[in-house]
Amino acid sequence: MKKETIAFQGERGAFSEEAAYKLLGQNIQVLPCPTFEALFASVTKGKATRCLAPIENTLAGSVYENYDLLLKNDLHIVAEVKLRIVHNLIAFPGTTLRNLQRVYSHPVALAQCQKFFAAHPKIERIPFYDTAGSVKMLAGDKPIGSAAIASRVAASFYAARILKTHLEDHRENFTRFLLLSPKPVVSQKANKVSIVFSTRNVPGALYKCLSVFALRDIDLSKMESRPLSGRPWEYFFYLDFSGNVKEERCRRALDHLQEVTNFLRVLGCYESAKP
Repeated sequence: MKKETIAFQGERGAFSEEAAYKLLGQNIQVLPCPTFEALFASVTKGKATRCLAPIENTLAGSVYENYDLLLKNDLHIVAEVKLRIVHNLIAFPGTTLRNLQRVYSHPVALAQCQKFFAAHPKIERIPFYDTAGSVKMLAGDKPIGSAAIASRVAASFYAARILKTHLEDHRENFTRFLLLSPKPVVSQKANKVSIVFSTRNVPGALYKCLSVFALRDIDLSKMESRPLSGRPWEYFFYLDFSGNVKEERCRRALDHLQEVTNFLRVLGCYESAKP
């Protein structure tokens, strides 16, 4: 049986790859993509079956580029997964904590390890395009005195050593990923809906939109706004709420919302990730 191909952004060993295995198991093929735009294109052009896109982190906040790409591409959210982000100090033989001089990683990862660098002020922080990519780069000539911050999967994939684990300042560091598919799938277990809409810029417009959920006791779990291109100071609103589009109250809420918005699109109805 042919394995499903799941695309993710980053190099092999990225946290996104770890999230793909957590959600779908080991019986998949993975396709690394250099950018988020290439990630979405891999599915729309048929190079991958589905893709996994990070949408928010509990410390760094929302991934705005992926919100915009959700709107630009005709893909559907069919699942989500939350991954605990554990930052590991990774190096190759010859490098130890004593002779460590420089550490490479993505700027967000470096920023999440401030306490480690405060305790080791002589170590230079060097921003790199990707966490796993920094390990891949060091795997080339294995320079002594250099290390990277990345996932345990990256250390294993590039046959490197973990010098220290749990470098992150906060243990409550999670990233939420969305599994995107060319076709919508709504299971009986689906209990979360993601939508995007726009409305006229007049007093009370957003209140009317949100009231369609309050009137039906529907819980809103997240709301995000993004600029509406070509129309200054107008916005798209992305909304996550509890429910299933097959439920009568959710159908009525969406029908009501359609009446008070200029644009409405259901991005997906899927099962919420376990805590």
